[in-house]
Amino acid sequence: MSGPSTYQPQSGFAKWMERRLPVLGLMHSSFVVFPNPRNLNYWWTFGGILAIFLVIQLVTGIVLAMHYTPHVDFAFNSVEHIMRNVNYGWMLRYLHANGASMFFLAVYIHIFRGLYYGSYKEPREILWILGMIIFLLMMATAFMGYVLPWGQMSFWAATVITNLFTAIPLVGESVTQWLWGGFAVDNPTLNRFYSLHYLLPFAIAGVVMLHIWALHVVGSNNPTGISVKSSQDTLPFHPYFTMKDGFAAVLFLILFAALVFYAPNFLVEPVNYIPANPLQTPPHIVPEWYFLPFYAILRAIPDKLGGVIAMFASIFVLFILPWLDTSKVRSAKYRPLYRQFFWVLVVVCLILGYLGAKPAEGGYIIAARIFTAYYFLHFLVILPVLGLVEKPKERPPSISEAVLAKTKSKGGDAQASAAAQ
Repeated sequence: MSGPSTYQPQSGFAKWMERRLPVLGLMHSSFVVFPNPRNLNYWWTFGGILAIFLVIQLVTGIVLAMHYTPHVDFAFNSVEHIMRNVNYGWMLRYLHANGASMFFLAVYIHIFRGLYYGSYKEPREILWILGMIIFLLMMATAFMGYVLPWGQMSFWAATVITNLFTAIPLVGESVTQWLWGGFAVDNPTLNRFYSLHYLLPFAIAGVVMLHIWALHVVGSNNPTGISVKSSQDTLPFHPYFTMKDGFAAVLFLILFAALVFYAPNFLVEPVNYIPANPLQTPPHIVPEWYFLPFYAILRAIPDKLGGVIAMFASIFVLFILPWLDTSKVRSAKYRPLYRQFFWVLVVVCLILGYLGAKPAEGGYIIAARIFTAYYFLHFLVILPVLGLVEKPKERPPSISEAVLAKTKSKGGDAQASAAAQ
């Protein structure tokens, strides 16, 4: 916990402001002196990276919205107008489109880090659930944004995904027609999606604030999974972790810049550069890469309603994860069996992503069913059983002792190497 503010304003204005609205004190206690476990590694830098990309998406999205026309007759041409006629419009669009991919890449790494180190366990259940809500809002925002260019893949992806709601008993048809604003994907649909795509990022920003608040209440988890026991276990956020986060963010932004300036269409379906045509279905409808694992799960189930339930269940199971894992040990570093199953899960998710990009036929659909079954088995069967049968390794008594032991071990290895030479 951050505790009471230790901020001491220096200037007259800062003193005047602090007495009336202690914003500077809040920022100081939250982002300068806030104590973090001293053993945090670079996997913990992705929270800051995600904050940077949220700002990038908001700024570029707002500017793009000034030039975009949400009408089926003009949407495709307005995107071309942005690319060709707006000053640096091409860069804004590529930043926004590829920024979404980098945003999801960072959030997937962030989630898998949480799974590996047990960051969802008590007392961080609410922190984890808020993170999953952000993930859901990101998926909804990204899907609606994918529709806005109004190319062939945009139109048919909207048609396929919104049609899934017709599988809901009793109210499915009504819900689908409400989403469409009529009896098919058309101009009212585009207007709805544009409005929600503009609105939801601000909802994401609001939930991010709650997520950070929850983090500052319970504190960060750490690679050992051991709770902070004394001030020796922590370091202030600045300058130690601002420097580490900044360095990691620069590396990630270099990757982002390489994608934007050297391969901006690497992740774009070429079909989406053809204007939407309701009378011509593309041979293979594929969503963006970050939806592919869930798309594979959807298509793995032969029944339409069953596929929809499985797809949403694959996300919902992450919400209840804190109560499915029965082990008292947080970090996989001290759970040898869990660590192996974790890497199997990573491979399974990657394979599901690959299968989601393939036609739903033959061996692809059989493989998708096998890996979908394992995905659910991991959370619903393997995790609860592992907590009961696994014998974890002995954990150090505190974070500081674990850090010092690691330092001494490295020093001993260096001395032994020097002696051998």
